[in-house]
Amino acid sequence: MTGTRKENPRLQRRRVLAALLAAAGAAAWRPALAGKPAPLMLAHAYRPGVPLAAYAVSEKYDGVRGYWDGRALWTRGGEPVAAPSWFTAKLPPQALDGELWAGRGQFSKAVSTIRQQVPDEAAWREIRFMLFDLPGHGGRFAERAAALEKLAGAWGQPWLVAVRQQSVPDTVALQALLEQTLRDGGEGLMLHRLDALHRPGRSRDLLKLKPHDDADARVLSHVAGKGKYQGMLGALWVETTEGLRFKLGTGFDDAARRDPPAVGSWISYRYRGETDAGVPRFASFLRVRADL
Repeated sequence: MTGTRKENPRLQRRRVLAALLAAAGAAAWRPALAGKPAPLMLAHAYRPGVPLAAYAVSEKYDGVRGYWDGRALWTRGGEPVAAPSWFTAKLPPQALDGELWAGRGQFSKAVSTIRQQVPDEAAWREIRFMLFDLPGHGGRFAERAAALEKLAGAWGQPWLVAVRQQSVPDTVALQALLEQTLRDGGEGLMLHRLDALHRPGRSRDLLKLKPHDDADARVLSHVAGKGKYQGMLGALWVETTEGLRFKLGTGFDDAARRDPPAVGSWISYRYRGETDAGVPRFASFLRVRADL
């Protein structure tokens, strides 16, 4: 009697992966970004009153936003990432959105690794691509997250991770999850609206929840310091991604005042709410965003 021939495991894995890609709606490779911002969804700050049953919740990973266009890896600002070939070899010919992450509290390490033009193999072994969206899928977020989880399982690579999504029943549970995440060394939480399509740009279908508000801005000019800051930086004039301009004068240590962020560079700042005109209240410098 002739037995059933068992399929080679490697071929079986390739076949499953190909089927998953087809089901996910893999499209033609996108052209290189060449300095243009990646077509990503950007978050608004969470505010009470959000219908939590409509959202999936995940940890906010403090790394460098990474966009895989099907053949190359880019930062959010459209700069190429020189990742080792083994890091990207298993990625599919479709767009992926995630965070290039070196671990909790290791933002500077992630930036240093990812900005190198010649990849440091040992440093890249510490990087994880924490994937949370399939921009070209075409389905609602719930469908995209499910497809991404299946793809990550088929990849079987420890540095390619589908971010865990979960539901929370109410604001008490949400706050408890935030506090536990912070105790574990995390930065905060992200909320994805389950029925939302992927639309590039800032969207209330994507929310971030942190113990403080923060945002990014581009440096327009330096204001000279006075008094004890004579000969150093006094403040920065900055412009937000929405075109709002304001002066940022606090949060700098002496090293940053002696060697301030360059004009044209991007920085992050903390703040506590906004004025009626939309100006951040109590804005304070946080760090240079070398990844933008």
